[in-house]
Amino acid sequence: MNHKSFILSLLFIPAITISKSEACTGITLKSKDGATIVARTIEWGGGDLDSRYVVVPRGYTQQSFTPDGADGMKFTSQYGYVGIAVQERHFVAEGINEKGLSAGLFYFPNYGRYDDYKAKDKSKSIADLQVVSWLLGRCATVDEVEEAVGKVRIINFIPSASTVHWRFADASGRQVVLEVIDGVPIFYENSAGVLTNSPGFEWHLTNLNNYVNLLPGTSPPQELNGIELASFGAGSGFLGLPGDMTPPSRFIRAAFYQASAPQQDKAVQSVMQCFQILNNFDIPIGIESPKGEQPADIPSATQWTSATDIQNRILYFRTMYDCSIRRIDLKTIDFSKITYRDQPLDEQKDQPIKNICII
Repeated sequence: MNHKSFILSLLFIPAITISKSEACTGITLKSKDGATIVARTIEWGGGDLDSRYVVVPRGYTQQSFTPDGADGMKFTSQYGYVGIAVQERHFVAEGINEKGLSAGLFYFPNYGRYDDYKAKDKSKSIADLQVVSWLLGRCATVDEVEEAVGKVRIINFIPSASTVHWRFADASGRQVVLEVIDGVPIFYENSAGVLTNSPGFEWHLTNLNNYVNLLPGTSPPQELNGIELASFGAGSGFLGLPGDMTPPSRFIRAAFYQASAPQQDKAVQSVMQCFQILNNFDIPIGIESPKGEQPADIPSATQWTSATDIQNRILYFRTMYDCSIRRIDLKTIDFSKITYRDQPLDEQKDQPIKNICII
């Protein structure tokens, strides 16, 4: 397939061009042994994202897509990395490199606006869906990410596609969110460690103030005009916590679940805790479909969940087809010798069920 035909084919990929359950929820936990874990979900209810894991060696060269074809900025990986790609192997949605830089893209529909594409600037134009790949191969720290982004033009190479925003974290523990507003890249410090989707990140932080009354634990009894009021059960301090699937509500839930989670001793315990917390953000297939519309034939709108141990350079993931947690340990990979690899997250689409042998 030539470049023009490939671009035309992408125009008909529903996961990129149609807004249906374009949802992502990100959280951050830190363990007592000094590890930082960044975890997230990715949702799309319109069909299978055909997600794959990629292993990218040092020295691997790619070229950005543009509206004219695959003729944008060329970039070569200085660092090796692993990631999870959606729809196309170069569209890495989440990953970590050998230096401990973590990067992920999150849907950002109806907000933000990239640079308009100009053919004369194609040598420094990078497609939004390739930003993660570019920066994982180039940068070791968040500071380097900020410097690199200031030298390029981030473009949307498919006119009808949703915008995205990004989360970056490094081994120092620093984490930022990148949004492109009116063509200008803006970085926000993310001390909250949480990210979802639209509206903008600053709006979500402001919205937290609407829930100043929420507290972990159980609300104490009180009297109202001689009537004694008492909680029906534990956890009533979170009465009023929003439970719907919208990005603002998921941001609030993620922030409070994360803040109330007890700190674990070891990194792997925090990884497991991240997966448990993110269970609360799984979106059942069909919830976003109007009455009478046939939902896609997939198990879940939450197609995969990942957790990245930055200090130990390990990427963990599970999928809608297989709830068992798998991991890729970057320390076991020689990025100077390995060749480029991409493999489906699931070799089979049936949930494996194990028998328990009772003797």
